[in-house]
Amino acid sequence: MQHSKNFEKVKMYYDTGVWDKDKVRKMVTNPKSGPWITEAEYKEITGEDY
Repeated sequence: MQHSKNFEKVKMYYDTGVWDKDKVRKMVTNPKSGPWITEAEYKEITGEDY
């Protein structure tokens, strides 16, 4: 699977506890720079449906 440009960054922040699920969720709809990750990537990172 091809990941978004910022997938690894978001995953690392989540895995290390820097970001919680709410912050990761916001990266799907980030209004300033466009989405950092997709809904499917959110599920891959958190294990929960978006």
